[in-house]
Amino acid sequence: MNVSNLFDLKNNLVVITGGAGLLGKQHTEALIEANAEVVILDICKTALSDLKEYFFLEYQKEILTLEVDITKEEQILKAKELIFDKYNKYPNILINNAAIDPKFEKNSKVNKSRLENFELNQWNLEISVGLSGAMLCSKIFGIEMAKNSRGVILNIASDLGVIAPDQRLYKQDGLSDEEQNVKPVTYSVIKHGIIGLTKYIATYWADKGVRCNAFAPGGVFNNHPDEFLEKVTNLIPMKRMANVGEYKSSILFLCSDASSYMNGATLNMDGGRSVW
Repeated sequence: MNVSNLFDLKNNLVVITGGAGLLGKQHTEALIEANAEVVILDICKTALSDLKEYFFLEYQKEILTLEVDITKEEQILKAKELIFDKYNKYPNILINNAAIDPKFEKNSKVNKSRLENFELNQWNLEISVGLSGAMLCSKIFGIEMAKNSRGVILNIASDLGVIAPDQRLYKQDGLSDEEQNVKPVTYSVIKHGIIGLTKYIATYWADKGVRCNAFAPGGVFNNHPDEFLEKVTNLIPMKRMANVGEYKSSILFLCSDASSYMNGATLNMDGGRSVW
């Protein structure tokens, strides 16, 4: 077989959770460009509407977008049946991409991102989306993949699922230790947990024709402040963050038959940051 044919996703149906975000949009573009049918799940109705319009205008592609809270099992089950009603089949590829992007607080003397102040309800919320949601989607869509003896589950981790966050990146002059921003504990736990979930699923359904891998990208440049950019690029051997769209080829590789003998692995793509 011609190797280029291995990347063709014609007749494949993909579900992407959290698909209305920056990376979710890039994942969708990669798969549509490889001839896949893509369904996007997200909790933000407005972002879904904008995304639907974008793909119709740019790709002349009518994609199915569904407003779904992936922490609610009944909503995922309903989405699964809506997908079947439209395509007369269940998805054979799932990308677990959804996560809550933690925002730094401003003008507060009590910084709740810090471990000393981190609240249990915030922990539960972020874990429920980033980790429990991935488990639920893997369970619900993976069951159908296993029945059909064919499927790929791709979990989006992070370079911070492999290494610890360097809190010096967020340190600001003139603030006390109690006021300094940090990457919250939930981010590390979720991204490390996603890699653990990947290994579990990879062995659980391997005999049913279902592969599961993780992708651990570094940060994507998105108009970051110069001070932060200088700090973070000093931690990356390639001296830059990723460009928007630079991960598309990796997503395609991991979802396609080009990676047919890859199972339970984590693909790092971080400019070499996790090597240092």
